[in-house]
Amino acid sequence: MLRQSHQQKLLQKLSPQQIQLMKLLQIPTANLEERIKEELEENPALETGEEEAPTDEYDLQDNSDDFDSDSDDGEVELSDDTADKVDLDDFLRHEDDDGGGYSDDYYNNAEERQSTPVSVENSFHDHLLDQLGMLELDERRQKIAEQIIGSIDEDGYLRREPGAIVDDLAFGQSIETDLDEVNLLINDIQQFDPPGVCAWTLQECLLLQLKRFPPSKEVKNAIEIIDDHFNEFIKKHYDKIQRQLGLNAEDFKEVINIIIKLNPKPGSAFAVLNKAESYVIPDFFVFNNNGKLELSLNSKNAPELRVSEGYKEMMRAYDRSDKKDKRQKEALIFIKQKLDSAKWFIDAIKQRQHTLLHTMQAILQFQEEFFITGDDTSLKPMILKDIAQMTFLDVSTVSRVANSKFVQTEFGTYKLKYFFSEALQTESGEEVSTREVKSILNDIIGGEIKKKPYSDEKLTEMLQEKGYNIARRTVAKYREQLNIPVARLRKEL
Repeated sequence: MLRQSHQQKLLQKLSPQQIQLMKLLQIPTANLEERIKEELEENPALETGEEEAPTDEYDLQDNSDDFDSDSDDGEVELSDDTADKVDLDDFLRHEDDDGGGYSDDYYNNAEERQSTPVSVENSFHDHLLDQLGMLELDERRQKIAEQIIGSIDEDGYLRREPGAIVDDLAFGQSIETDLDEVNLLINDIQQFDPPGVCAWTLQECLLLQLKRFPPSKEVKNAIEIIDDHFNEFIKKHYDKIQRQLGLNAEDFKEVINIIIKLNPKPGSAFAVLNKAESYVIPDFFVFNNNGKLELSLNSKNAPELRVSEGYKEMMRAYDRSDKKDKRQKEALIFIKQKLDSAKWFIDAIKQRQHTLLHTMQAILQFQEEFFITGDDTSLKPMILKDIAQMTFLDVSTVSRVANSKFVQTEFGTYKLKYFFSEALQTESGEEVSTREVKSILNDIIGGEIKKKPYSDEKLTEMLQEKGYNIARRTVAKYREQLNIPVARLRKEL
């Protein structure tokens, strides 16, 4: 049986403007320029350049009743008195700025804002394609070879089986070929520079490199190790391999030295060439001015924005006009939408800058000793909640600021997430940053004798001797986070 009932619920919904502001806050400086360009293309009422006489701040919510900002294709629900409700003074009067923005002291030199480093080097795949000319292929085989090169990843490995490449050519380019022809071209490409390229596995990659060495007894033994004892080699069971080859310690060491000098990733020399990843563009700059830390926000990719004078003039023309027909009112509603959107976007950029600076200033204050000394062990335990309490911001807002943002200091460029770490208690009851423990752990392993590397149990004992109350499994976790292998794999001859 159906029943009707009344229910009262309290729901919190984010407005489209709030969602857009959160997205702007999360964008790093390197991508902000692109976002602003998109807005400039979509909204003709928004222009670049300094505002000569900034307009008053106004409440978007008060104006939202006059039009549907989410309507499709710019269509507006127009009533007879809609245009008459528009307060033109909101758009036409000019007063002094109320301090919503920031002075030039918060930014780097204005000339630096316009330049962004761009990589002009050839990519790894371009380097391989350039070498295809040496094979003197006809048009058909050229396309097959290009398909093979396109199947090579950035590390230099072939990631498609010959059968799959045959199918790709048949369905994608209507080129009929067979496994023999594809394998023949793969063998040719494996002779390209860098050595080891176009291999399917690490084992094949190392063998391709060794086969280019001048013949010698050591090279022959190295090929035998990779070809016949590869599993023992990667597990560093050197004693077992040495016995099977019948080599003395000195000769075996020479053979191993040849192998460890090979490149397991032939394409690594060409890796990360796109400008977004090749260059880290910092969002903040911290300078030490005689012991006083100075913070500035990088505005290189954030040009000055203003509301179009042309659109303001349209509003003035409507205000001066005696005849206000329906078409003029429709135009007025469109202009008002664009002006509202432009003003909101300018205010959102200012709010983004304010939040970034406010949050970074709190981090700077919390980790002041590190920014002065550059010593990792001086980092204090700090979580998102600590900064949220200092700035009176929500934890999620602090998280968005810390995500994908970088700060440049005199000691290097760091991700903001680098300064956040959990606390670990010492024997004396003092709380220290896990970053400090990782730094000490890294130093201990860096100073160990590689012939007899420390086990995780030994590392735990050494840290406990230094006063850090830590378990073996925690040491193993920190070691893995530092990308340090287990003791057996750190062993050297």
